[in-house]
Amino acid sequence: MNASDDDAVLAAWRRNAAPWTQAVRAGGIESRRLATDRAIVDAVLRQAPRQVLDLGCGEGWLARALSAHGVEVTGTDAVAELIEAARAAGTGERYLSLSYAQIAQGALDGRYDLAVCNFSLIGEHEVEALLGALPGLLHEDGHAIVQTLHPLSAGTGLPYADGWRAGSWAGCEGDFADPAPWYFRTLGGWFAVFERCGLRVVELEEPIHPGSGQPASLILIARLKSRGPGLIRNRKMR
Repeated sequence: MNASDDDAVLAAWRRNAAPWTQAVRAGGIESRRLATDRAIVDAVLRQAPRQVLDLGCGEGWLARALSAHGVEVTGTDAVAELIEAARAAGTGERYLSLSYAQIAQGALDGRYDLAVCNFSLIGEHEVEALLGALPGLLHEDGHAIVQTLHPLSAGTGLPYADGWRAGSWAGCEGDFADPAPWYFRTLGGWFAVFERCGLRVVELEEPIHPGSGQPASLILIARLKSRGPGLIRNRKMR
């Protein structure tokens, strides 16, 4: 794998925009239906934000869910087909077709109370560039929240080390093709990339799958490093 795999990630999502939209809206991903969707909504709402930036918003389900709670949401995604689907189903949210590279280069103005990335940080270099831009997009007391695959459950049978891995659509109902590669990060790898980007993890959550009893995901909540070290809380969700 090499840096060009960041481009391969985007190409694969463009090819699979339609089945992804259908799977999300039909509840065709069990882990999301049973655990992770509610977990990310609850994690965001606990911070009581007024303005949220949903990065890699996909077809817009999370933006709509937050909007229903009175939150003002701006959603961005590099896949134009997903942004079109989000706008068509929108309930007052703002959607922009922007890549992470464009955002890192200053395509967004204004500041937000919270930025959320829900299973949308898949690549390597562009992800780090995006995270590096967040301190300039958040209010001083703002937060960044990332939900991702849990490193312990996602690394079964492979070395526990940061690096590119082959993708899979396992667990997703629908006519998917050519899964995107993805950049695996250990727990330490996630903490390190946040630190390099001017953010510090202050809380982590581990939503538990009710069937397997294993972590369904990992949620990291960070704030600006300039706000001080803080204390890391570990919240296990069931």
